[in-house]
Amino acid sequence: MFRRYRSISLILRILIGLVVGALLGVALPSWTFIGVLGDLFVGALKGIAPILVFFLITTAISRYKRGAENHFGTVIKLYLIATLVVAVAAVAASYFFPIKLIVSDAATKAATGTSAAPQSLGTVLEQLVVGAVSNPFGAMIEGNYLAILFWALMIGSALRLATETTRQTISDITDAIQHVAQLIIEFAPFGIVGLLFRSISENGLNGVARYGQLVLLLVGTMAFVYLVLYAGMVWLETRQNPYPLIFWTLKTSGIPAFFTRSGAVNIPINLQASEDLGLSKSSYAISIPLGGSANSGGAAITITIMTLAAAHTVGVPVSWPLAFLLCFLSALASTGVSGIAGGSLLLIPMAASLFGIHNDFAMQVVGIGFIIGVIQDSVETAVNSASDLLFTAAAEFGDARRDGKPIDVNARVRQARKLE
Repeated sequence: MFRRYRSISLILRILIGLVVGALLGVALPSWTFIGVLGDLFVGALKGIAPILVFFLITTAISRYKRGAENHFGTVIKLYLIATLVVAVAAVAASYFFPIKLIVSDAATKAATGTSAAPQSLGTVLEQLVVGAVSNPFGAMIEGNYLAILFWALMIGSALRLATETTRQTISDITDAIQHVAQLIIEFAPFGIVGLLFRSISENGLNGVARYGQLVLLLVGTMAFVYLVLYAGMVWLETRQNPYPLIFWTLKTSGIPAFFTRSGAVNIPINLQASEDLGLSKSSYAISIPLGGSANSGGAAITITIMTLAAAHTVGVPVSWPLAFLLCFLSALASTGVSGIAGGSLLLIPMAASLFGIHNDFAMQVVGIGFIIGVIQDSVETAVNSASDLLFTAAAEFGDARRDGKPIDVNARVRQARKLE
C-alpha cells in the first residue's frame, strides 16, 4: 500500500491534501483531532532538521578539495555573488511588501514569549559568538542552528584529515539521515491536511488567503531575480544581450526542474545542455554538480522572505543591521540545502534564531512552507537548476571575452536549439 502511495506524484498528493484539509476545515471545524496530523508532521520535522543540517554541512566540508577553486574561479564567484545578491533582493521585497502569517494561537504565544530580538549590531555579534560555541549535542536538542553551523564547520574541517573510509562512513550516515527526512516528507500531505484544517477552523478562509500573498511575493521575487538581476550579471560577463541565454536556460533546465522539484534529478539535463552549448566538458562536468549546493539563489529567497514574514508576524522589529546579517546567513545557509523537496524550508529555523524567534514557532512557519510548496518549491528548484546552467555558460563566455577570444552567445544558443 505504501508503494502505491509513493507511486503517486508528491505534488498531486499535496494538492489532494490541500483540498481535503480545506473541505474538512469548512465542513467539520469542531473535529479538532484532525489538527493532530499537523502537529505530528511539524514535530517530526523539528526532530530531524537539526541533525540533517549538521551532517549535511559536515559532509560537504570534509569532502572539500583544496585547489578546486583555482580552476573554476569565475563560476564559483558568480554562484556566491548571485546567492548574496538575491538574499539582499529578498530583504528589500519583504520591506516593501511585509506579510504577516496565519499560525496557531499557541505558536504565536510561544514566539512572543521569548526574549526580544537584539537591536544593535554589537549585541547581535556578541550573541552570535557566544551562541555559536554552545554544546553541539545541546544545540541539536534545542534547535540552536548557529551552534550547529559552527560545529559542523569545525568537525567537517577536522575530518578532511581523516581516512577516506571515515569520510565515506560520515557520508553514508548523511545519506541515511536524508532518507529519513525524505520519508517524513512523503507524509507531508497528511501534515498539510492537519495544518490547513487548523488554519481554516481557527481563522476562516479569509485568513488562509494570506498564503496567496506569500506565494506571490516569493514567486515575484524569484522572477525578478532571474529576469533582471541574473540577466544583469550575465551581461556584465559577456557584454552581449543576455535574454536569449536567459530564456533558453529557463526552457531547457527550468521547466523540467519545476516538475521534478529535484536539482539532483536535473543534473543530467544540465550536463547535456552544456554540451549542446559547446561548453568545455572539463569545466561543466564539475561546475554543474557543484551548483547543486553552491548556487541556491531560490533557496536564499525562500529562507529570507519566510524568516522576515515570521518576524513581522510576532512583531519583532527588523533593523537594517539585522537584515544585513540575515542576507549573509541566508546566503550561507542556502548552500547547505539538501537535494530533497522542501530542503530550504528546513533551514528557516536557523535564520529565524537570529531574531530570537522560538524554534516551535519557526517550525510552524516551515509547515506553512509545505502548504505553499506546490508552487514555491517548484519555482525555487527551477531558479536554482536553470541558474547552474546559466552561470556555467556565462563564466566560460566571460573568460573567453577577457582573453580576447569573444564568443557569439546568441549563435551558441541557436546551435543548442537545433540539437534539442
